[in-house]
Amino acid sequence: MKAQTAMNTDWFATAATLSQALPYLQRYTGAIVVIKFGGNAMGDAEAMASFARDVVLMRQVGVNPVVVHGGGPMINQMLSRLGVDSSFVRGKRVTDAATMEVVEMVLSGAVNKRIVQAINDQGGRAVGLSGKDARLITCAPDAPELGFVGRPETVDPAVLQHLFAGGLIPVIAPLGADASGQSYNINGDTAAGAIAAALRADRLLLLTDVAGVKDESGTVLTQLHPDQLRDLTARGVIAGGMIPKTETALAAIEGGVRAVVILDGRAPNACLLELFTDHGAGSLIRATPPHAAS
Repeated sequence: MKAQTAMNTDWFATAATLSQALPYLQRYTGAIVVIKFGGNAMGDAEAMASFARDVVLMRQVGVNPVVVHGGGPMINQMLSRLGVDSSFVRGKRVTDAATMEVVEMVLSGAVNKRIVQAINDQGGRAVGLSGKDARLITCAPDAPELGFVGRPETVDPAVLQHLFAGGLIPVIAPLGADASGQSYNINGDTAAGAIAAALRADRLLLLTDVAGVKDESGTVLTQLHPDQLRDLTARGVIAGGMIPKTETALAAIEGGVRAVVILDGRAPNACLLELFTDHGAGSLIRATPPHAAS
């Protein structure tokens, strides 16, 4: 009897959660949500399946998700297997011709197709591409000492709009090319931010391995204005690997993205919690004041 009561309680809780989600489901119908996927979840089969299920559910309820992925650990493994040396400057991989060949092979090949397959396995219809396809991302060199590391100059989202119209989920490897066709490796966060800005996305979700942006005491800040981010960075509270993510957030908002969320991709159903619950997840950054509509 106790087991039956507990089961019934679970059912009621699930039904209540679905009912409470209705305003958010209505709110995000037709919205574009760009998700930067990377970190530990990419190497864990269960976490990958959970992420894929969340993405499929988003599409099922009328959201247009776009997945932009990284793949640093997988690139490192392949470079090591092939005996290709690799180094970093300011957190970015120095990419010579040999490294570029491996980066493109790993990102557009193994990593991209693994994510596409995971989404398709959950009943979605995902299509893998890179920033080179349909001239999605045109690049310029980021810095001479980095070699073939690119900075997005233009993003043409027309191909993504066609995929949305067909009910498809784009999965994008962060690569681009210049006008002459030279390939470039792009930081995954940077690529996601540029794509989100070009699409005027409603949300850019940056999945990472921490709970969000923290203050001096280590408390996660759930609502942030761009000026607060700049102040925290100037005071050294935001440091290390969080700096590129907050810089991406600022650039995306300036480019027309409605809001950016930095959240822990290791948490189960993190994207769904952020989009479809009162509580949300991680740190939400937007130009409008906190009392404005989310």
